[in-house]
Amino acid sequence: MSKVLVLNASYEPLNITSWRRAVVLIIKGKAEQIEQREEQIYPDFPLPTVIRLRHYVRIPYKDIPLTRRNLLHRDNHTCQYCGYTGDTLTLDHVIPRSRGGGDSWENIVSACVRCNVKKGSRTPREAEMPLSNQPRKPHSSLYFEISRHVRGGVHQEWRRYVIGLN
Repeated sequence: MSKVLVLNASYEPLNITSWRRAVVLIIKGKAEQIEQREEQIYPDFPLPTVIRLRHYVRIPYKDIPLTRRNLLHRDNHTCQYCGYTGDTLTLDHVIPRSRGGGDSWENIVSACVRCNVKKGSRTPREAEMPLSNQPRKPHSSLYFEISRHVRGGVHQEWRRYVIGLN
């Protein structure tokens, strides 16, 4: 039926689970229901969409690899200069490598070929091409999965629990 966002006791997103698993956690008292749908699973028990664990769970940090696919996904497959969406996107260094800019989440954005060529080896300010979104490193790999659900229009209520989701 539906997926449920699981939050830690600190309201930090932990994972996405099935509605059945979420109901079990709620019934056992291990989680509380934060957001729900109009649909009812049982009488007076609405279908959960966001639950929060009652006790904090420590999760080891996993670094997200800096790959073309992850960068394009972070930027929603959109040119960060003109807003073009299509298959011919390239990656652009905000501070060009020729000027000491490195390969990092904060220095690479998706750009269409036209904007990439127009910008050349200048900074966005010098080229008078402002970025639509400031590049940043995603907080977790879960960010990608949550953003796919939110951008797909399925779970708009999840938006308030994820940092940096436009």
